[in-house]
Amino acid sequence: MNGPLEWIAAIGTIVAASLLAADLGRRVTGFGFALFCGVAVAWIAASLSAAPPAYPIAVMNGLLLAINAWGVWQFLLNPKKKREIEKTEAIAEQAEREVAEG
Repeated sequence: MNGPLEWIAAIGTIVAASLLAADLGRRVTGFGFALFCGVAVAWIAASLSAAPPAYPIAVMNGLLLAINAWGVWQFLLNPKKKREIEKTEAIAEQAEREVAEG
């Protein structure tokens, strides 16, 4: 397991973790979860195509795929959360204007 698919998955995992750790807002966090979903699929494909197959890595990433898909739902797709994000962003913009006006 040292081919291009593994390198893409490894770099994608690092970028996704960085997006979550950076705490740049719900949308960026949601995109981090979406990237985690993509790299989980890459890890599954890489682990199952290895000789011999690395079943523990495939199972782990299958479960991580489900967890991260839930994160995508929570941060990007859930209609209630979308309304909360829009309202929060409007309140934040108002607060920034008030602070700037002093």
